[in-house]
Amino acid sequence: VQLVESGGGLVQAGGSLRLTCAASGNIFSLNHMSWHRQAPGKQRELVALITNVGSTNYVDSVKGRFTISKDAKNTLYLQMNSLKPEDTASYFCVAVTLRGGTYSSNWGQGTQVTVSS
Repeated sequence: VQLVESGGGLVQAGGSLRLTCAASGNIFSLNHMSWHRQAPGKQRELVALITNVGSTNYVDSVKGRFTISKDAKNTLYLQMNSLKPEDTASYFCVAVTLRGGTYSSNWGQGTQVTVSS
């Protein structure tokens, strides 16, 4: 599975951005997709996840502000509202496949989100 993220950029606090992740390749074995982020000097963290049946989960710090979704072509989105400076990070799209009982993670190259105060 190949993943290409887009939509990052510079935004003022309180603003919004929408990240997009286009998936291609063997997407028929997708199990779930997610967004992760990593800020300088911090560990990478799971931000939001969506399963192949549409169930979602979010890290507490973004609940009520971020929304994860995907369309019929398995393009993944992250709508980010009410952005805060602490949301500044590189954001990565991840697609997990399940084939023959084995899970495999595929990562995109990342897109930078910078929130100014």
